[in-house]
Amino acid sequence: MEVTYMPRTVEEVFKDYRGRRASMIKALTTDVEEFYRQCDPEKENLCLYGLPDEQWEVNLPAEEVPPELPEPALGINFARDGMQRKDWLSLVAVHSDAWLLAVASFYGARFDKNDRKRLFNMINDLPTVFEVVTRRKSSKEKTSVNNGGSKSKPSGKMMQGKPIKQDFPPPKDEEETLEEDEEEHGETFCGACGAPYTEDEFWIGCDVCEKWFHGKCVKVTPARAEHIKQYKCPACSTSNKRARPS
Repeated sequence: MEVTYMPRTVEEVFKDYRGRRASMIKALTTDVEEFYRQCDPEKENLCLYGLPDEQWEVNLPAEEVPPELPEPALGINFARDGMQRKDWLSLVAVHSDAWLLAVASFYGARFDKNDRKRLFNMINDLPTVFEVVTRRKSSKEKTSVNNGGSKSKPSGKMMQGKPIKQDFPPPKDEEETLEEDEEEHGETFCGACGAPYTEDEFWIGCDVCEKWFHGKCVKVTPARAEHIKQYKCPACSTSNKRARPS
């Protein structure tokens, strides 16, 4: 993998990390069928590369020694057919996290102590690839957001693109409500891009895997969601098709 630029500031290294991370999450979630297909065990040692422009590629490792950048895990394709699919994807996700940190450390090695601390605090504020892929930080009840930015607690199912209505307790004082709101939304991450919850964007929940997604990441608009009785994310839709008998 060729290095075309060298980020020099904390913000530039974090931007590089965030782009590479988004691409690997994309490979392991929304593009998982194509990623699975490319990881043919019959091929040579293959690596999953995340690029700063949020594109990913499965390729052979760099030939030069030492490489310009730390290399990702070698031979991810060999274990593909020897493990349960979800376990294999989880393993690739863990190795992806290790590689992302290695690249960030490589770029940040010249920073002073304070800048390194600031960089890794910024990185730590994002869920890891492993957490996004396995939903380790998505166990709490999620929050659905409509196009106007208003919020309501979902029951875990979607009806016509909206969560089933629930009765709410009497309103609390504003400060207590805000604190609970922040705690509730703090562990909601998009299953496609991994970005945390923000109240000004439209989200939709999958009725199969129960992950939540930005509408824009799965190409579902609020208007279209109104007519969806049961939503299946791209990964679940493809998995169901593969499971059907011919």
